[in-house]
Formats: sequence, C-alpha cells, structure tokens
Amino acid sequence: MFQNIGEMLLLLWRTLGAGGQLWRQRRKVAEQLFEIGNASLLMACILSMFIGGVIALQTGPVLVERGLSSSIGGLVGLSMCKELAPVMMAVLIAGRIGSAMAAEIGSMRVYQEIDALRTMNINPIHYLVLPRIAAISLALPTLVIFSILVGWMGGAIVSVYNQQIAITFQGYFSNLGELVEAKHIAHGLLKAFVFAVVIGAVSCHQGLQTIGGPRGIGRSVTKAVVNSIVLILILDYFITRLLLHFEP
Repeated sequence: MFQNIGEMLLLLWRTLGAGGQLWRQRRKVAEQLFEIGNASLLMACILSMFIGGVIALQTGPVLVERGLSSSIGGLVGLSMCKELAPVMMAVLIAGRIGSAMAAEIGSMRVYQEIDALRTMNINPIHYLVLPRIAAISLALPTLVIFSILVGWMGGAIVSVYNQQIAITFQGYFSNLGELVEAKHIAHGLLKAFVFAVVIGAVSCHQGLQTIGGPRGIGRSVTKAVVNSIVLILILDYFITRLLLHFEP
C-alpha cells in the first residue's frame, strides 16, 4: 500500500513539474472537460436536488417541534456547501470519471500504445496524465458550485411544500443568507480541488500500472475507484479539522 502511495505521489510530482506543457495540451484539456461535464452534470443536479430535499425532510419536522423552523435554510445551506456537495460530487466523479480514466490508460498500457508513444518521443505524463488531472481539477469545483445551488433549491422546495414544515421561500433563503458566508463556499471548493487532484492521480497511476490483459484492466478500475473513495473520506476529515482550526 505504501509503495502504491509513494508511486502515486511521485507521478503527481512529475505531473506538477510538467505544468509548463499545459498550454500545449489545451485541446486535450478541453476535450476532457467536455467529457466530464457531459457525463456528470445531469447526474450531479439530480443527486444534489434529492440530497437537499432529504436534509430538509429529515431535519425540518424536528426543528418545527422545537420552534426552530426558521433555521432550516441555514442548516441545509451549510450542510451542502461545507460537506455534502464536495464529498458526494467527488464520489460521483471517482465512480464515473476516475474509472473511465483508469480503464482508458490501462487499455493503452495493455495493448502497448504507451510504449508506442515513448517510441515516438511523446512523454505519457505530458500527453495522458497532465490533461486529465488539469481537467478534473477544473471540472469538480465547477460541479460542486452547481451541486450547492441545486441542493439549496431542493431543500427549499421540500421546506415550502411539505405540510410538516411549511415555511415560505423568503424565510428559507433569508435564513440561508444570514448563516452561509462566502468562506463556507470557499471551504467546499478547496475540498473539491484536493479531491479532484487525488482522483486524477490515483486513476492515472492505476491505469499506468495495469498488467495482465482485460482482467488486469478490470482490477485497475476497481482499485482506482475504491482507493479514490477511501482517500477522499480520509482527507475530508483532516481538511475539515484544518479548516475548523482557522475558524474563529
């Protein structure tokens, strides 16, 4: 495990060192961005709408019983932007995009296309890894912004139309505006950026390590998704602790 982590960090370091090649690879970055957005945006919106709705549904009646129904907007708002949107979008992207990255690069490794790139004096890190990590680092924070907004709306719809809660749109968003600050959204975007780099590095590393034919590709895909999700949840704890340390 520690060998894998060390190799992945070395790959990430080499990728960061190749950052000067990013402009030359801008077309591949744009292709990856389109692919990630096209594959994930609708699913992200559906997921976020129902997550916001479930938070309101679970907490709304309890708050009403205690005379705190006016606090539901802030509760949904903070939950979405600080925790649920970055973590759930990262898990979604790890499953849909990370697995695709590992499978694509793994197939190229198994069928010796990466060796062919080296023969043509094309660096695989510049050509394959750098555009993917750059694209996912831009795409995931953008998806998190969509997720936060749609999740807020899902919570508002449930809060207004559920008979046990029944507050107004104005009251919901007024409380949300009082409690949610720009720094809370920034915290979520910081988490999303870190998670995106982890997903890209883990998936590309697993793809480049693939051996053993089609069965090996399947193993690499599984490892990429599982390792990404485990690292996301571990890093989420430590980033949250770090951010709480700097809050007044």
